[in-house]
Amino acid sequence: MDMFFVAVELRRRPELRGLPVVVGGDGRRGVVAAASYEARRYGVFSAMPASRARKLCPNAIFLPGDMDEYVSVSAQVFEIFHDYTPLVEGLSLDEAFLDVTGSLRAIGSGTFIAAEIRRRVLEEIGLRCCVGVAPSKFIAKLASKHAKPIATASGVQPGFGVYEVLAGDELAFVRPMHVKSLWGVGPVTLEKLTRLGISTVNDLAAIDVRALAGIVGESHAQHLHELAHAKDDRDVEPNRESKSIGNEETFSHDMYSIDDVRTHVVRLIDSVSKRCREESQWPRTCTLKIKYSDFQMITRSHTEQTAVTSSQAMLKMLEPLLTTIDVSRGVRLVGVSARNFDTDGHQLSLFDDGIQSNDAAVLDEAWAPATQAIDDIRERFGDSAIRPASTLKSTELSTSTPWGPRGVPE
Repeated sequence: MDMFFVAVELRRRPELRGLPVVVGGDGRRGVVAAASYEARRYGVFSAMPASRARKLCPNAIFLPGDMDEYVSVSAQVFEIFHDYTPLVEGLSLDEAFLDVTGSLRAIGSGTFIAAEIRRRVLEEIGLRCCVGVAPSKFIAKLASKHAKPIATASGVQPGFGVYEVLAGDELAFVRPMHVKSLWGVGPVTLEKLTRLGISTVNDLAAIDVRALAGIVGESHAQHLHELAHAKDDRDVEPNRESKSIGNEETFSHDMYSIDDVRTHVVRLIDSVSKRCREESQWPRTCTLKIKYSDFQMITRSHTEQTAVTSSQAMLKMLEPLLTTIDVSRGVRLVGVSARNFDTDGHQLSLFDDGIQSNDAAVLDEAWAPATQAIDDIRERFGDSAIRPASTLKSTELSTSTPWGPRGVPE
């Protein structure tokens, strides 16, 4: 999808089209989640601190974002994908691999299917997407980037929309690219390769894999060697289960009260448990993440024998872990995540004598009717219609976003 978060916002606020729009937290410690191409012209990109984005583009318009809306729109887009193939592997809300090999005879070529998907997403949802067509996932990913618009100092140049790399042309396509285009070349690896004079994929391909292993490690070297030779035999994996579901937030001011930390833990658990139920993923492990004012980070996890579904049960799992938090150091970030999923939920047995009355699983069972009622209310009236009572006193809820707090910029 093309600048997905921003594009969804521009559907609701078309008067902002053509302006430098940023989705993310604009306050202290805020982070850019997405930027329009007009903002990218100034060097504003995702994951950039909001303070840096403000300096690069003082006229940027910051919007807080609406993750529930993005999830809803993403589901509509994926429904269109499934009209062309059942082999859809979602990478994120706005990106997926589609294996259309089995659809070529019935529907048409890969580029025809790509053009049809782009047309339908635009006509039915009002958003634009760019598609890469290629024999492998790796090359298709690069081709999709090649299809996107380009932001330059002089303006925004339209992209190809659909870009195809034919079988046999993979090497000619990838070899001239900068080595940082490859999966697995982050800042640390890039620095090591740069010191050796490796700047392009072609440079990397010329390095013996054994010599490369001495620089980046054997496994990583083999991975980069294969990509530099355009080798990627991975299949599209439909219905990939989530490895974890989580939410975290950075706050505009450090917290020194365990009660304040607990309030935000309750709110984050409420959000995470809702997402787990929506995806029919029942976790047995919950993790608490804390980042202190000195940027040191700790995580604490608890695992139950049976999976849980309610926020009350997840809080029961994490509450003892809160007592290990040294709030005197100042808490900068709080995160909650769930993993170790079952897909069938849990069912207590009369003979589960190992489960005591105070365990999370029993609490989960007791809260099942109320949890269903909460979900029904939110589906009908929106997420803000009902939330945990302990969060009502929080002063930062109205300004907090998944990408940091909103407020007065630094």
